[in-house]
Amino acid sequence: MTATEQRKALYPGSFDGLSFGHLDIIRRGAALFDELIVAVARNEGKDPLLSVAERLAILKEETADLENVRVESFDGLTVDYAERIGARYVIRGIRVISDFEYELQMTLMNRMLNPRIETILLFPAAEHLYVSSSLIKEAVLLGGDVSRFVPPATQRVLNAKFDAESGR
Repeated sequence: MTATEQRKALYPGSFDGLSFGHLDIIRRGAALFDELIVAVARNEGKDPLLSVAERLAILKEETADLENVRVESFDGLTVDYAERIGARYVIRGIRVISDFEYELQMTLMNRMLNPRIETILLFPAAEHLYVSSSLIKEAVLLGGDVSRFVPPATQRVLNAKFDAESGR
């Protein structure tokens, strides 16, 4: 199979607190495609807790066992980045109805911007459906144990960040 025949997908996101739900989508995406690029969007408008470098380091550590996964960051429109890297598919995770409404709008807009890029919506495993990065960060801030929701690298970085900020 040549490089042009390979099925390449992009899984973009903020990943501001990588969860087991994110990892579930990454692992399933890696099984579906020849190459999966997991890309941290540099969107400072979202006021991320973790730096891009911290998010990239967490993703690289937690996906090191997946040979066909590459971790990067990008600026700008997702469809433009997908086109630049040769990905014809964009994977998006969806947990609840409100996610669906937002993802539908984004999918339709992306299709108008670049009809060559297809969006595929994946649901995480049922045990991860209710977990969001916001809830995880709030639990850590209040001293909660989030080890059931996030991989070790995320927990380590979040604990260190909140410990430094709160003086714990």
